[in-house]
Amino acid sequence: MPDIAPSAWEPDRRAPEALYAAPPLKTALWRGMRNRCPICGEGKVFKGFLRVVDQCENCAAPLGSLRADDAPPYFTIFIAGHLFIPPVLMIERHFSPPMWIQMVVWVPLFAIATTLLLRPVKGATVGLMSRFGFNQPRS
Repeated sequence: MPDIAPSAWEPDRRAPEALYAAPPLKTALWRGMRNRCPICGEGKVFKGFLRVVDQCENCAAPLGSLRADDAPPYFTIFIAGHLFIPPVLMIERHFSPPMWIQMVVWVPLFAIATTLLLRPVKGATVGLMSRFGFNQPRS
């Protein structure tokens, strides 16, 4: 058995040349929220309700390689919770309505709000990921 010294894995630190110039963070987030390509601001990010296009129709940026996974739902729940939990608690404390009224009002409101927030939040997440270079090809 040959003596091979164990070595720790090291990532490839050679910086690939940037194929797509990353816009400023605020610009990338804003473009993504508006369903615009975070790189050029012209093409669309989504081809369905939440399905990201394979590449931008205008600048050919590989947006389909960006995998937002669980981040957009997490951010959406975080935002909706911070918007609605304080009113829920204040109404409960001051008026104490029956539980069925609370459920009839708050459950649909939360469902509608999270559904409406999910697409802009996912677009902003795609913008965030493109800003940090997650769409760069691996060498």
